[in-house]
Amino acid sequence: MPVQSISKGVRMSSRKVGVVASLVRGHSVADALVILSHTPRRSAEPVKKAIESARANAEHNHNYKPDTLQITLISVTNGPSLKRSRPASHGRALPFQRRSSHIRVIVDGEQRVAKKPAPKTETNSVSKETK
Repeated sequence: MPVQSISKGVRMSSRKVGVVASLVRGHSVADALVILSHTPRRSAEPVKKAIESARANAEHNHNYKPDTLQITLISVTNGPSLKRSRPASHGRALPFQRRSSHIRVIVDGEQRVAKKPAPKTETNSVSKETK
């Protein structure tokens, strides 16, 4: 059962984030974090945070071993754009868009073996008698 993490509304163009996401596609989570920590692009930080979030979800919520996690899918899609205008010559205003993106990371790995709870032993507790 794969585990996912979605980072929405990242204030960068999806083309710029997609270049960094393609660097770590198919790698293990540990290798991907090392690659991203040495990547000199501004979009490496949100991709790294999304991968760390997926790792934490897998480890704490779904009981996966953190050292066996692999990135099975990482996709970057367009988010909402903010329409803005920039001043131009002769008193005009030229439109432009501040783009955003959504990052989706799916990881999969080996689950930990669930420990069986110790059998409950019945203890005879002395009940207090009420007067």
